[in-house]
Amino acid sequence: MTKDTTLKEKWNYVITSLSKQFADGDDFNIDGVIYLIGVQELGQGQRKFKKDEKMNLMHIAICKLLEPYGYYEFDYFDEDGWPHYKTLTELPSLKPGEQTVLMKEAIVSYFESIHFFS
Repeated sequence: MTKDTTLKEKWNYVITSLSKQFADGDDFNIDGVIYLIGVQELGQGQRKFKKDEKMNLMHIAICKLLEPYGYYEFDYFDEDGWPHYKTLTELPSLKPGEQTVLMKEAIVSYFESIHFFS
């Protein structure tokens, strides 16, 4: 991918790649990507998660994704190895479409930071 590749192109590449790898070709959605990022950031490998743990994984991912934007900051790992973040700035009130764009930008930036597009 080049530097000039658009957000839409990078987003489609992320979705296509993750769908092939994790969803047997079914289309992944934004929630699925956020969940995978949470699992990655937890760093405990692939295992079964309870419903409340799945919600916590998504929270971890959202905090990690929005950390570069100044909304969250990593605080500590608890005794079970789960990362905790503190809120630095409240999220602005955004329309649903604006929320989606922000999350897609943050997800693409996350994948850029781990050299996913190389």
